[in-house]
Amino acid sequence: MTGMVRSTLWLGFFALILAAWWMMYSMAMQMDVDLLGRPGTMGERMRQMDPGMDMYMPMARFFPLFTMWGAMMAAMMVPTLVPTLRAYEDLMTSANGTRAGWLAVLAGYFAVWLAFAAGIAGLQLLLLHGGVIDMLGIAKSRWTAAALLLGVGLFQFTRAKEVCHGVCHSPMMYFMGHWRPGVAGGFRMGVGLGGFCAGCCWGFMVLGFAGGVMNLAWMGLATLFMVIEKLPQIGHYVTKPMGFALILGAGVVAGWPVITGG
Repeated sequence: MTGMVRSTLWLGFFALILAAWWMMYSMAMQMDVDLLGRPGTMGERMRQMDPGMDMYMPMARFFPLFTMWGAMMAAMMVPTLVPTLRAYEDLMTSANGTRAGWLAVLAGYFAVWLAFAAGIAGLQLLLLHGGVIDMLGIAKSRWTAAALLLGVGLFQFTRAKEVCHGVCHSPMMYFMGHWRPGVAGGFRMGVGLGGFCAGCCWGFMVLGFAGGVMNLAWMGLATLFMVIEKLPQIGHYVTKPMGFALILGAGVVAGWPVITGG
C-alpha cells in the first residue's frame, strides 16, 4: 500500500509538470509564437499593440500574466525539486517524516514561486507600460537584452549565488539543520527551500525579457540547466561556466550589428 501511495504521488508530480508545459505550449500557439519565441503574422500585430489602448488585452493585465507566470514556474521550477523530494523521502523513516509532509514541502516550495510569479507579472506590466518591452514580453532594445544577460551572468559569481546554490545543491543538509515534522513543518521547510531556490534562479526567469517570455526553447534550456545545477555530482561545476557564457552572450547581443555588418 505504501508503495502504491508513493507511485501515485510521483505520477501526480510529473503529471503537474507535463500539464504546465502543455499549458505554456497552448498559450504560445494562441499568441502565434513559434518554439523560438518568434511571432507570426498575428503575433507581430499583437507585439505592436499599444498597452494603453481602450480594449481588453490579456498580456497587459495582471491576472492573465500571473496565470502565465504561475504555469511557467510549475513547468520550469517544479522539475528541479526532484532531488529535494528524494532527500525528504530518505529521511521519512529516521526523522519521522510523512507523505503529507512530503506534499507540504512541495506546496511550500511552489507557494514561494507563485509569489515570485506575482512579482514578476507586476514587473512585466511596469516594463510594458514603460516602453521597455513589447506586448509579447520581448525587450525593445538590444541594449536592454544585453544588460539583462550581463547582470545575470555577473550574478553567477556572487556570494549570494554561492550561498543560495549551496542550499539548493544539498537539500539533505538543509533538512538536517531545519527539520520540522508533520504538515506544518514540511510546508515551512518547503518555503525555506523555495526562498533559497528563488535567490539562486531568479535571473533565469528575468532573462525571459531578453528573448521573449513565451520562448519555449529558452524555457526548456533554462530548465535543463537548473536541473543540472542542482545535481549533487556536477552542480558545482556548471554555475560559473554559465556566468561566462551569459557575459559572452551579452557581448554578442550588444555588438550584433557590427558582427553581422548590419
